[in-house]
Amino acid sequence: MTAAERPGPVDQLVTDTVEVSVPASSANLGPGFDSLGLALAFRDTIRVEVADRLEITVEGSGAGEVALDESHLVHRAMAATFAQLGRAVPPVRLTCRNRIPHGRGLGSSSAAIVGGIVAARALVPGGSLVLDDRAALDLAGRLEGHADNVAPALLGGFTIAYDGPEGYAATRLAVDPRVRVVVLIPAEAVKTTTARALLPDEVPHVDAATNAARAALLVAALTGQPELLMAATEDRLHQEYRRSAMPGTCDLVARLRADQVPAVISGAGPSVLAFVDESDTARVLAAAPEGWQARALHIDLDGARIC
Repeated sequence: MTAAERPGPVDQLVTDTVEVSVPASSANLGPGFDSLGLALAFRDTIRVEVADRLEITVEGSGAGEVALDESHLVHRAMAATFAQLGRAVPPVRLTCRNRIPHGRGLGSSSAAIVGGIVAARALVPGGSLVLDDRAALDLAGRLEGHADNVAPALLGGFTIAYDGPEGYAATRLAVDPRVRVVVLIPAEAVKTTTARALLPDEVPHVDAATNAARAALLVAALTGQPELLMAATEDRLHQEYRRSAMPGTCDLVARLRADQVPAVISGAGPSVLAFVDESDTARVLAAAPEGWQARALHIDLDGARIC
C-alpha cells in the first residue's frame, strides 16, 4: 500500500451521527439465480455515532447471537468503506435495530453490508461523490460474494445484477403496480452457506436453457405482464436441490404452485415468496403452516436511505 493509498485521519468528518434505513430483499425470484432481486417494504435501521471506543448494540433479530466487536458485519462494511475512501476507521457507537429475520432468505446480511457502506460514506465529506452508488454496489457485492440481494437493498425496486469488467453492477426496472407479494417465514433458519453447498457443480443443458428463458420471461412479467408470472417463476436450477435442507419450504412452494400461485423460495431460503394480486392475498396468507409468519408486503421503491 502506498502512502497515497494508506487510510488517512478520521478528522474532518461531515457529521458525527448518521442513521440509515435499509429494506429487506428477496433474490433469485425463482429462475433468476444470483441475478434478480426485489426490495421489500420492511426495514432494518442502523445508527452510527462517532465515539471514544467501539460499542455495538443489537435489537431485534440477531440480538444475543451476532458478534459485538469489529467482526460485526455492519462494522466490517464500514471499515471496508473507510478504507476505500482513504480514511481510518473511527471508533463508533453502532446501534442496529433489526426487523429482517436472520437466516431466512430475506437479505439480512445484504442489508447489514449496504447499511454499513451508506453510513460510512455519509460520515465523510464528499463520500457519495468518491463512492457513488455504482462503486458502492461493487463494494457491497464483493463483501457479500454476489450482488443479487445488495442491489435491491441499495437501489430499491426490482433489480438485475451482473458482474462485468468494472465489477458488480445492476439496472433497476419499474414493477407493474398490480404485482404484490406475500412472504411466508418459517421459525427455523437455514444458513446460506448450507443452502448453497447443496447445489451441484453442473446441471443438464436443458435445465439451464429453461431457466434462461424463464428468467427473461420473469422480467417481462414483473414489468408489465403479471399474468405470465406462473410460467415465469418456474425454476430448475437451484430450488429442488435444496430440498434436504428445507423440505417444508419446498412442499409449501409445490402446494401453492399446484393452486396456481406463483410461489418461489426467497433467496437461499427457507422463506417462501408468493406473487399475488389483491384477490389472492388473503388465501395465500392463510396458507402459512403452523408456526410460520405471513406478511403481505409492498415492493420497496426507495432502497437504502439516510433517515
